[in-house]
Amino acid sequence: MKILILTHSFNSLAQRLFEALSVRGHTLSVEFDIADAVTAEAVALFRPDLLLAPFLKRAIPAAVWSRLPCLIVHPGIVGDRGPSALDWAIQRGEAEWGVTVLQAEGELDAGPVWASAGFALRAATKSSLYRHEVGTAAVAAVLAALARFDDWQAGRWQPRRPRAGDPTVRGRLQPAMRQAERRIDWAADDTATILRRLRAADGFPGVADSLFGVPCRLFDAHPAPAEPGAAAGQLLARRDGAVLRATRDGAIWIGHVKRGDFKLPATVAFAAETAALPERPAPLLRGNDDGANDGAELRYRELATAQGAVGFLSFDFYNGAMSTAQCRRLVAAIAVARARPTRVLVLEGGADVWSNGIHLHRIEAAQLAGGSAADESWANINAINDVCLAILQTTDRLTIAALRGNAGAGGCFLALAADQVWAYEGVILNPHYRNMGNLYGSEYWTYLLPRRVGPAAAAAIMAARLPLGAPRAQQAGLIDACFGADRPAFEAEVARRAIALATAADYADRLAAKQARRAADEAIKPLAAYRDEELARMHRNFYGFDPSYHGARYHFVMKSPQSWTPRHLARHRHGGG
Repeated sequence: MKILILTHSFNSLAQRLFEALSVRGHTLSVEFDIADAVTAEAVALFRPDLLLAPFLKRAIPAAVWSRLPCLIVHPGIVGDRGPSALDWAIQRGEAEWGVTVLQAEGELDAGPVWASAGFALRAATKSSLYRHEVGTAAVAAVLAALARFDDWQAGRWQPRRPRAGDPTVRGRLQPAMRQAERRIDWAADDTATILRRLRAADGFPGVADSLFGVPCRLFDAHPAPAEPGAAAGQLLARRDGAVLRATRDGAIWIGHVKRGDFKLPATVAFAAETAALPERPAPLLRGNDDGANDGAELRYRELATAQGAVGFLSFDFYNGAMSTAQCRRLVAAIAVARARPTRVLVLEGGADVWSNGIHLHRIEAAQLAGGSAADESWANINAINDVCLAILQTTDRLTIAALRGNAGAGGCFLALAADQVWAYEGVILNPHYRNMGNLYGSEYWTYLLPRRVGPAAAAAIMAARLPLGAPRAQQAGLIDACFGADRPAFEAEVARRAIALATAADYADRLAAKQARRAADEAIKPLAAYRDEELARMHRNFYGFDPSYHGARYHFVMKSPQSWTPRHLARHRHGGG
């Protein structure tokens, strides 16, 4: 089929659906929802069989939905209506939720239902649920809807409109959630209530509150044990950019706030105010069951075997962005992991995002604070290169990059520094840089990518600038294995496979082959030469006459409205459609 994807932005859900439909042979084109006339023009140029809308903030114009079947992907159960579906479900503590695919009509979210899929609503942030459960359910529901398209065209099947009084329809019209419904009463609300409110607002719009008497919005919350004698609402400590705030029955780490135009770590947004708070770092080495959701960015644990241990190092940076300071802490953590007596080191990245490369928000903040965005960009790219180098130089054991979440830009190539790259089936990779203002990229990609897929395929991947699902990335040779229908299944299988690798009879041969290949590659062209060549190009991106990177970064951080759809997505705008 020819399917036009109309979306507010090419976000994680739009990318996941784009990938699922691409691999099934559909012809796709993307148009950003900029204006009614632009949407109508895209339909006229592409002449699709249907329009699919995975993420909209406006209604589809009647001139389009009245002439073309338009399917809306709504993150709510059948009958649910309104723009805050997932927010309400999380804040109410629903046990189950779902995704519904419905046909666009004049009344928002009220059209007939083509398909739906449900999932258990785990205790997690809206962003995490959106990246995992919502994405999986959306793919299932969209594919089910498309399977009915021929029967619908032939009149053999019709979508059903939810009927009032139907006991199977639990959803209802819900208004946009206001800050009044999100408000936290630190003296009265318990920890569970506060966590639900913060998790329901994570990503966007955050919870309106104040720190140090200054209005701000709160994000990125994690539970902590109660602090004896602490008054509810009191700020107690700082760690990894987060601040610890007491509740009436516990405490919560608040990782990020929006004090000005964009989100920053709490201790960066309130640098002067938080300087007096005591530092309370989390120990890097924590037990297998300790600290999985304590908000600390770095965590190392081990699984012992008779032949030797397997180490697991997670680096859970918010949204996968890695600042200069975070990269330096990660290099130190890798050094600790390398000093441990393990045979395999598993690099787990974050639970929701493996890595997305350099920290554009921190770079923009440096510019706004009167510093140099170019200087901070340069420091950041060198720091993440040091992380990559630390992985490449870990030649005394086998390394695995286990992608529990998506990876983009430099984060993709950071993963390729490991000996093996594994991902679960729902992971999306974006192994390219050019969308950020023609950024050239570093992280030793000119060595790592051709080494895996060959020079021609490497050039094609970088030029395409399109997402790659984990199954297709494995077929292309970009990653080594893809397994697990969801993150828990993937994590369990990673542990099993890592132990099997550490205890394999041919372990010594594998390690020797790795060391020989690294030595041979170094003799042909040293890693330092790749880095110098890449950084020469990056220096021009940061300090040269072309401001494209700085403009693209600014608009990305400020979430500027889209003014046009990139031509690599809008196929219908290639030379007349």
